[in-house]
Amino acid sequence: MTLQFALILSVAALAATPSRAEQPDTDLIARGAYLGTIMDCAGCHMPRGPDGAPIVEAGLSGGTVGFEIPGLGTFWPSNLTPDKTGLGGWSGDDIIRAVTTGVRPDGRMLAPAMPWPGYAALRDDDRAALVAWLQSLEPVENPVPEPAAPGAHAPAPFYRVTMP
Repeated sequence: MTLQFALILSVAALAATPSRAEQPDTDLIARGAYLGTIMDCAGCHMPRGPDGAPIVEAGLSGGTVGFEIPGLGTFWPSNLTPDKTGLGGWSGDDIIRAVTTGVRPDGRMLAPAMPWPGYAALRDDDRAALVAWLQSLEPVENPVPEPAAPGAHAPAPFYRVTMP
């Protein structure tokens, strides 16, 4: 192998290797996964089968069981994967705003079942970790039903919140 050929191969290999800035921060993603676990994102945002068991292989592609809130309507947990039917068009700031203030990029308030007030005190480094993890998930196409107005037909199963 000539020196010139070896140099060309080396440059080609460097060009094909992602820069450090392009490689995912595995520690940050692992921290985000930990936070997503203790925040129980899957409790609502993971689909469930007919027997109520979580469908783990579907990831956080959206809850299949909604929540009816008296006077507000029925809501289904959204798809949290980076697919266009989920968080695919959301920026990191959009995700953090929703998680910590309960407001989506389109201005709609999240359903009261979303415990965003408990997440409002997340530190900046934890916010970054949560975003990195959510954006690293495998995209899953899974549109979930839009909210249903009070008394309107619910297109999917839901839990009814009733006062004693």
